[in-house]
Amino acid sequence: MYKVFIKDVAILVTTDRDAYPDYESFSLKKIDFTQLIEDIENGKLKKVLLYAKSEDKLLKRLHKKLPLVKAAGGMAINNRNEYLFIHRNGKWDLPKGKKERKESMKKAAVREVEEETGVKGLKITHQLGRTYHVYNWNSKLKLKLTKWYIMETDYDGKLKPQKKEGIDKAVWLTKKKAVLALQSSYANIKELFPDGMLSTYDR
Repeated sequence: MYKVFIKDVAILVTTDRDAYPDYESFSLKKIDFTQLIEDIENGKLKKVLLYAKSEDKLLKRLHKKLPLVKAAGGMAINNRNEYLFIHRNGKWDLPKGKKERKESMKKAAVREVEEETGVKGLKITHQLGRTYHVYNWNSKLKLKLTKWYIMETDYDGKLKPQKKEGIDKAVWLTKKKAVLALQSSYANIKELFPDGMLSTYDR
């Protein structure tokens, strides 16, 4: 099962539609994403499920419907156990960006976090997870896959938000402030912080 976000609505993509009787289900093979997004934005649909008969067809059909854009990002933590957040378009977010050609996901993640915040000395400790979301670019719908990594650093210099990318703040937040920031964040970012996640790194 996968979750694909359209704004803050999580669409379930699964083979087991019977497990979610309160969701409106649609065939992934037949779905019109333009109409689906319109119905979601108009409030006609709130709980949506897309299904295929076999597990191996889920992503294949999803990628066939929507061009895939690969991106990477990081949840960076410093030696004071603070979390690195950016602020853009009125929302708190984690730094991320599109993977360049022939670049590995890990290198893309470190590069994007450095470029968007000015932080240095990042070291990836492990993969955090992945998120999918649909967005509109030049009047065309695309599916963005973002791989996320836990990163650590002892950098104590000044942070520099990447203004040309619309970022107006790059800040280290304590656990308490990070929880508050997530109240004004995106649903797919909140997915990276499940219950108890913040306490995991309370060293």
